[in-house]
Amino acid sequence: MYIRQSKLPHLKEYKYSGVDHSLVSKYVLKPFWGQFIKLFPMNMAPNLITLTGFFFIIVNLATLLWYNPTLDQNCPPWVYASWALGLFLYQSFDAVDGSQARRTKQSGPLGELFDHGVDACNTTLEVVIFAGAVNLGYSWQTVLTLFASLCSFYLTTWEEYHTHTLYLGPVSGPVEGICAVIMVYAITTFTGGYYWHGSMMRAFGVPQFEFIPDSVYEMSFITWYLTYGSIILGYSIYQSSMNVVKARRAAGLRVRPALLGLAPFFTLWVLIPTWLWVQPDILHNHLIPFMFFIGTCFAYQVGLIITAHLTKSRFPYFNILILPIFLGTMDALGPHLVENFGFGWPSALGDEYEIPFVFFCLGSAYGVYGSFVFDVVLNICDYLDIWCLTIKHKKTEDPNETMVAEVFSKFFDRLNTWAGSDQQVPVANGNGNGNGVEKKNK
Repeated sequence: MYIRQSKLPHLKEYKYSGVDHSLVSKYVLKPFWGQFIKLFPMNMAPNLITLTGFFFIIVNLATLLWYNPTLDQNCPPWVYASWALGLFLYQSFDAVDGSQARRTKQSGPLGELFDHGVDACNTTLEVVIFAGAVNLGYSWQTVLTLFASLCSFYLTTWEEYHTHTLYLGPVSGPVEGICAVIMVYAITTFTGGYYWHGSMMRAFGVPQFEFIPDSVYEMSFITWYLTYGSIILGYSIYQSSMNVVKARRAAGLRVRPALLGLAPFFTLWVLIPTWLWVQPDILHNHLIPFMFFIGTCFAYQVGLIITAHLTKSRFPYFNILILPIFLGTMDALGPHLVENFGFGWPSALGDEYEIPFVFFCLGSAYGVYGSFVFDVVLNICDYLDIWCLTIKHKKTEDPNETMVAEVFSKFFDRLNTWAGSDQQVPVANGNGNGNGVEKKNK
């Protein structure tokens, strides 16, 4: 049981709070999303919109693994174009699920959990696709990109737990970050992936003035990207930490326990590069399954934090999936210490079983995370008397549905009927809880 029975009543106290300072979101994307939402029928569950959007990322990943499994080869131009379209649709579907929850009166804690869970899974998959788009290959650059992406997401989740507000600044991953990646995919359609390894200044036609060192002038797009990402990440760590410190002090609570909430993530990322460093075979030959394993561990940790946030439970400092990472790192580190420093311990796995152990860890992570999702979703749905992917208690109608929405509406009527959804509950009698979350951040 991931949710104690005594904590379930807190689900009915749920109230979303979000702040979005993105100008791109306010003046460009939100007007589009306001029209895009009209394509969805009123009887389509918000969580189903979220899951449908994630399907486009799965398709993108499938084409990547088919055309560029080593992340260092060019793909046919149409593949990059499909990645741009798929990511744009994912962003749009992920943005309007909150509007769908509001217009169908289905807003509730399950929606936030579901939305964050899908976003957490997508973060790792999108890093893999991005690495394939710009031909990073199985390299430390790919690992650094994964670290920065996951760290930014973890900081946002950790900050929301302590401040009870989802804060997105003028430049954020869900808006500007995704838009930038879409632009990279679109440009790569015409240039190919190796274009990003050339000098950025030369590509932009910047003259090589005497005061510009050759090393700076020859920096590739990738190097500039990593440099810029490091600066933004450093600022995000500082900003999120200050927001948490202010919130804790305003509430009269100790700051140190909150800051310790960063320990699970950074402990994980001390172990990960150590393991890859002493076992380069994983880095250079089996990086994708290793990244899937790390991404699943991360999604599980984020899921624990969001669940604790929704149920007002203690912060989850311990993640059981850190144990196989610790064991794998220690097993590989022993022989390295013996070889270089004269002390250590023998490897239990050896070179023969090191890679099978990585795949074992991946399968174990899928099992743990899958059981977590099943248990938490089942508990929330049972307690709030809702369903996850269909609307159990339909509370509103929209007489102004578009023609497209009306066509899909018939399908979802049958889907809801097949699921047993034949109850009509007036709005006045509803409790306001459901399987969506009103979002203002994307």
